This record gives sequence, structure tokens and C-alpha cells, in this order.
Amino acid sequence: MCLIAFNWQNHPDYKMVLIANRDEYFERPSASLHLWEEGFYAGKDLKGGGTWMGMHPNGRFAALTNYRDISNEKERTSSRGELVVDFLKGEMTPFDYLECLQQRKNEYNGFSLLVSDGTKMFFLSNYQEEVQEVDYGFHGLSNALLNTPWPKVQRAKSDLSNYLHETHIPETETMVGLLQSVKTAPTDKLPNTGLNPLIEKSVSAQFITLDDYYGTVNTTAVLWKHNGEVQIREVRFISDQEVNTVQFLVKTS
Repeated sequence: MCLIAFNWQNHPDYKMVLIANRDEYFERPSASLHLWEEGFYAGKDLKGGGTWMGMHPNGRFAALTNYRDISNEKERTSSRGELVVDFLKGEMTPFDYLECLQQRKNEYNGFSLLVSDGTKMFFLSNYQEEVQEVDYGFHGLSNALLNTPWPKVQRAKSDLSNYLHETHIPETETMVGLLQSVKTAPTDKLPNTGLNPLIEKSVSAQFITLDDYYGTVNTTAVLWKHNGEVQIREVRFISDQEVNTVQFLVKTS
């Protein structure tokens, strides 16, 4: 994922309300949201074999963005998408998983990773020193650290907050209409991630269309109720707006 806004443990009916955009090269093959053999729901990167976000009916959730630092990108054998898969199919607590990942985090290009077991959520990037517990409330993540105040992150958090304030019963059908702004950030508000300035400006939009080779390929909405009911809706823009929806009940032991 490349832009995520979510409300964590801060709603009378929902444990988590999340909306996210995935940005990718259009030629990179992927499968849509589906049930994996390992028992969790996620899309799949058919090149690297991993995923960018997924959830298991046992309550394990994970989401990943790339940390954009062009000058430090290297050819590596380890795919960042495997970090989500390893957590979802594993049994370690979120904190322990990230603590173990600390020992090998530099085997990967820059990443920012959220993991949760439904009780607590934690965050780790290989651009920060310690595992961070995610507080209750609204949060945003793009290609930097959690809540780095890039304009599109700030706007995404505001958009979700306004939506929940105005909508008494949130629905994934309407949530996927969020994060669709093509407005770019002012030049003086752009981060310096190593991209050409013109490209940096283009990718500062929530919804990206960079010529015919890179952009926002899907939007995903997640509603996770306190009673365990989960609905995930994914709209894929590279497949004539293919829509996939899954529903399940989280069962904890």
C-alpha cells in the first residue's frame, strides 16, 4: 500500500475503520483479494509472491508500505511483501514479531509495517530504531513513517475523520470513494525522497496516474466491528474497476 488512513479502537461500533490505496507499476502482475491456502484474505503480488495488506479470521492483520528513499534502494533477494505473509500465517504476538524482525530488517529495502492481533497494534520501519505501539485514534501512513505529515496523509486522515463524523453507519461501498483526489501538494510542501521533482509532485496526490506506467491500482476499505464482523472491499482500477468483497467473523481462542 502507498496511502493508508485508519481509525483504531476509537469508534463505538468498530475496532478498526481503514481505507487504503495501493500504488504500483501497471505492468507488475497481481491477483485480487482472495482466500489464500494459509487461511487469510489478501491480494497477491505475483512477481514477489507476497502481499501489501491482509487479514486472517483469527484476528491477525497486517499492512505494508514502501519507505521511499531512492538513493538507498538496492537489489535484494528478500521481498518486503513476505513480511505481511509471515505475520498473518504465524503465531507470534505483534510485538514479538516486530522485535524479531528488528534483527533482519536491513535485509529489505525501506518498509513501514503495521501488525495487529485485534487487541493491540504495532508499527515498525527499518528507518526507525524501536517498535512503536499504535495509539487509539486516527492515523495515516504513506511512503515514510507513521503519521509523517505529508499533505496527502494529512488530507487522508481528515477525509476519513469527516466521513465517520457525517456517516452514522459506514459502508465499504461508500468508503472506497475516499482517497480519490488527484490534487497535488504545493511545491514547498513536497518531501525530498530522491525522485525527480516533477514526479515527486505527481505522486503527492492521493490518487496517482503517472502517464501509462505507474499509479493507483486499487483502493481497499476495511470495516472491523467490535463483535468480530469484518468486511473488506477492494476496487481494482487496472481491471475495469473489478470489485471484490469478502466478509467473515473473527474467531479468537
